[in-house]
Amino acid sequence: MSDDLGDFSMLELFRLEVDNQAAILSDGLLALEQDAQSAQHLEALMRAAHSIKGAARMVDLDAGVQLAHAMEDCFVAAQQGELQLAPHQIDLLLKGVDQLIAISTEQADAEALSTLTQQIETIEQLEPAAEMTTAPATADSGAGVEAPPQPPADDPVDPDVPVDAATQDSEAVDAGPGPAAATRSTPANEAGVRVSSESLNRLVGLAGEVQVESRWLHPFSEALLQIKHRQAELIGLLDRLNENLHSGGSIEYSRTLASEIQTKANRCRHQLTDRLVELDSYDRRMHSLGNRLHQEVITSRMRPFSDVTRGFPRMIRDVARQLGKQVDFRIEGLSTQVDRDILDCIEAPLNHLLRNALDHGIETVEERRQAGKPEQASLRLSAMHSAGMLCIQVEDDGRGIDLEKLRSSIVSKGMVNENMAAELNETELLEFLFLPGFSTRDEVTEISGRGVGLDVVHSTVQQMRGVVRATSSKGAGTRFHLQLPLTLSVIRALLVEICGEPYAIPLARIDRTLRLDTSQVESLEGRQYFTLGSQHVGLVFASQVLGCNGSAERGDFLPVVVLGERLHLSGLVVDRFLGERNLVVHTIDPRMGKIQDISAASLLENGDPCLIIDVDDMLRSIDILIAGGRLNRIQDKQDGPDVHSKRILVVDDSITVREVERNMLVSRGYHVDVAVDGMDGWNAVRTEDYDLVISDIDMPRMNGFEFVRLMRQDERLGKTPVMIVSYKDREEDRQRGLEAGADYYLTKGSFHDETLIDAVLDLIGAAE
Repeated sequence: MSDDLGDFSMLELFRLEVDNQAAILSDGLLALEQDAQSAQHLEALMRAAHSIKGAARMVDLDAGVQLAHAMEDCFVAAQQGELQLAPHQIDLLLKGVDQLIAISTEQADAEALSTLTQQIETIEQLEPAAEMTTAPATADSGAGVEAPPQPPADDPVDPDVPVDAATQDSEAVDAGPGPAAATRSTPANEAGVRVSSESLNRLVGLAGEVQVESRWLHPFSEALLQIKHRQAELIGLLDRLNENLHSGGSIEYSRTLASEIQTKANRCRHQLTDRLVELDSYDRRMHSLGNRLHQEVITSRMRPFSDVTRGFPRMIRDVARQLGKQVDFRIEGLSTQVDRDILDCIEAPLNHLLRNALDHGIETVEERRQAGKPEQASLRLSAMHSAGMLCIQVEDDGRGIDLEKLRSSIVSKGMVNENMAAELNETELLEFLFLPGFSTRDEVTEISGRGVGLDVVHSTVQQMRGVVRATSSKGAGTRFHLQLPLTLSVIRALLVEICGEPYAIPLARIDRTLRLDTSQVESLEGRQYFTLGSQHVGLVFASQVLGCNGSAERGDFLPVVVLGERLHLSGLVVDRFLGERNLVVHTIDPRMGKIQDISAASLLENGDPCLIIDVDDMLRSIDILIAGGRLNRIQDKQDGPDVHSKRILVVDDSITVREVERNMLVSRGYHVDVAVDGMDGWNAVRTEDYDLVISDIDMPRMNGFEFVRLMRQDERLGKTPVMIVSYKDREEDRQRGLEAGADYYLTKGSFHDETLIDAVLDLIGAAE
């Protein structure tokens, strides 16, 4: 551990012990469903229970001692052939594992714990319920059932015993099931990092090499001082030669001085050449040493993929039994090394994808039988390194995704019209699965999201600068492919120059780069674009998005970075490309807050600072510029807005409402900008001056009430008129809006053209 064990209390040490041993107990119990008399598994189970019993005794937790002792007796009886553990008994023992974790976190219910301990003490007397008759689980922690485990009325299991996380509401899935959940609540900045002794020894060795190499600089500087001294002597001889020539001195003396100058110059040249060779060798050694040290530090942050998968076999088993499905669950690449920060972030998305596969993808036993498939479905989770990235796949052999049904669902939800939907290919259709709130299921279930779509997976992966894609074959299964960086501390980025300053754009978020011939730029309804394949890609100046002045002189070609995803691409015009770099990510001081369009910072080789662009935030800023009709043109920059027109900011997450309000106000001569939510509105009012702000209430990232309060707390914005336009027409909502600081409250359901315009005239008067 990175922290000395002396820093831990006895109870904290007990929690660590339970965390480690509970994983062994869970894995072993799942394996016993394949081979109930496996001596190897029973021995490991017995030792794990014995270790927890001893640890509980050391911290005076009698309940833990009794429960662990009862479980140990069961394993000993099974070892001696006196007991053969059946699935219903394994269910009880798994609940015992859950209770041990609850004891370690001081969350156990005393009555339920006592009941469970008594049941385990008499476990060999329990008869299996008919509903619990199951097929044996697979050797690699799969699960198979013929009927869901609905306990009968006389089931001796106490209903107060906490159920496994697999049966809980999926909205709480972030915690993830399994024994490791108890220790993952530690704040990230306080959590210990496990480093192997071998890795630590290598780090110490590399630190020693750095210390030795650093000592080389002192003799090198002394050698340079000698060269400087000889150079001074050489300059002195040249001065004497020059004086002799100008004073008409003897030619013989001049020849002697010239010969001595030549000799000393040759010595300086040879010595300088030798030092340059040494310096070049030193540079190569330090570069190699720096790379080795950096790689070792990165390696010390790595943990095996198995650390995040501990709870998955248990979750798969329990959910499959609940749904009445037989599943062969396989995990591949358990030893694949993953950055600790990424490992902590991917647990919830993987949990969601696995539950999704169990609930939506995999058919029931009867459905598979009718389709001519094996009754036991296959579900595979794999991790590997490929092309400098971490690749994770979740794949099942279930029913797959019905593309025509998906196409119809997209049309029925009003996302695209029928003509456009008919032209979408498979890849484009599957992209809709990751949109917020999108689901192909009519009913809401507690297993795989309660109506929450795959957008939670997509957003989490994007936050880690990765991508997620889906492929499917109807009747043959579905595969989700996650591509993530190996580490979040270092990124591969494209350096570009914008307004004379370097900026970095993560390569993982770049679709492509190109030098665009200005003759390929076209215009449509005042917006400029170029054609990429069959898609029109809009163009926008990076300098305008970032709000900085000046750009490089434009020739016949424009350096363009294409950002976004297949269904939403934007061309960012930069001053010039500076090349690719590996950059160490430095977080920006949280006291500065969220900087618009910027995610982090880094340092270049020469020590200059470099800002790393937040691509998602920048795409939102581009959308705002486009919606507001404020884009500069490529050929000739448009003149700014009429300085005499009053400026209004419309803040609403509905594009329909935004455009209706914008068009109404523009027709009356006002200059109107738009923001897509409260956070975008807050960024806009801090960088521009507006005569009036019109805001919705219910918006993502920041609602209207919070937005108005922030404006009223700001010294510059405190007196800016604010109007709230909302669907909520209750008196308490109106009162709450006015208390937040709004000057006017108007309901969308009742206003018409004159109502809104009249309210604007009351607040700020006519446009000019």
